[in-house]
Amino acid sequence: MRHRVRRLVRHLSIDLSPLRDSRDYRLLFSSGVITMFGTMIAMVAVPYQMKELTDSYLAVGLVSLAEFVPMVVCGLWGGAIADALDRRKIIVLSEFGLLITSSALMVNAMLPNPQVWVLYVMGAASTGIACLQRPSLEAVIQQVVKHDQQSAAAVLSSLRWNFGAIVAPALGGLLLAQYGPALAYGLDSLTFLLSLLLLWRVSSLPPSEDAAPASLKSLVEGVRYAVRRHDLMGTYLVDIAAMLFAMATALYPFLADELRAPEALGLFYSAAAVGALIASVTGRWTARVRRHGLGVIIAATLWGVAVALTALAPNVWLVFVCIALAGAADMISGIFRMTMWNQTIPQEFRGRLAGIELLSYASGPMLGNARASLMANIGGTRFSLGAGGLLCVAAVLALAAALPKFRRYDATTDEHALTEKARREALLQSPTQEAP
Repeated sequence: MRHRVRRLVRHLSIDLSPLRDSRDYRLLFSSGVITMFGTMIAMVAVPYQMKELTDSYLAVGLVSLAEFVPMVVCGLWGGAIADALDRRKIIVLSEFGLLITSSALMVNAMLPNPQVWVLYVMGAASTGIACLQRPSLEAVIQQVVKHDQQSAAAVLSSLRWNFGAIVAPALGGLLLAQYGPALAYGLDSLTFLLSLLLLWRVSSLPPSEDAAPASLKSLVEGVRYAVRRHDLMGTYLVDIAAMLFAMATALYPFLADELRAPEALGLFYSAAAVGALIASVTGRWTARVRRHGLGVIIAATLWGVAVALTALAPNVWLVFVCIALAGAADMISGIFRMTMWNQTIPQEFRGRLAGIELLSYASGPMLGNARASLMANIGGTRFSLGAGGLLCVAAVLALAAALPKFRRYDATTDEHALTEKARREALLQSPTQEAP
């Protein structure tokens, strides 16, 4: 009995092997933990300061609009340069750029009359720089983590993100209420400075010898590669469909009012991150899964079911549980998607595909919240949640039927996974190159 309990605990515990085996991954992970806190605090500080300066819903909403175009343009271009240049240089220079934008926000907040235009310009600039950096950060995991440890690295990345998503916004709200936005931006700047000290020690991560130079042509080549891979298209399309039909965070203020519990609003916003954190902490079992496409389909279906059940929840705590279950399902889907990407995409395409991935998981929530608001305007909050969840389930099952290669994907037999694994094994045996 004790043996079975220990075995169960081991299967549910976190696999720390990527941190143990790769020095560069330890540095990147530690850097990410530090900057996650600062970035999340700044994400709370910008709309808060805009509200304080303008007292306008429109002005606050325009912050996100100002960030949309840089996200699209820089996300795609960031993917192109991630395949063409040394990824370490891109990451370090981008981190320095983020330090500059955060410092500019801090200086502006310390002025007797802070300027609204600075919030728009620096918000757009920081989003653009972060999107230039993100594809390199995503793609570099393939270089510094062993092929068989990609699932474990995906779990660790999600754990880092969710821990920051739960703790940092609450800390940011407290700091803003007590000390104002200048201190929040100052802490953000400090995290970037500490992160740079870690990133500076990361080894050079040059592109492959036959890497295409960054250009519009190389971007088109990346899109064509993705379109030819129906299994990859499945990861993008299922996630977009799930977010489009079931993302509904814009409804949380209305849901809290309907339950006569406005104080529960923060609880609703943190619920998905709590569920995702639990899924990450207990996510070691995902490393034993080989049918990642089917795993994404099941997880995305459960996400839709959980959102639909939220429409039926009669009180705050059942709503919290349903949203947490949805967050856990979404995190499991993300782990499987990230594993597929890092185990099957060739290094020379990894950056460009990471740019496409960024657009897929960033645009879906934006469109989903717009859809949720429109449906709620027609039939109310509960209608939007329930119908959206059911539409999500229908869309995911339809995509599963339309994309058999995605549904049947198996990491032990897929040609792309086997080719990439063989390449990594050849690199390990090469006397002239150091493997992760």
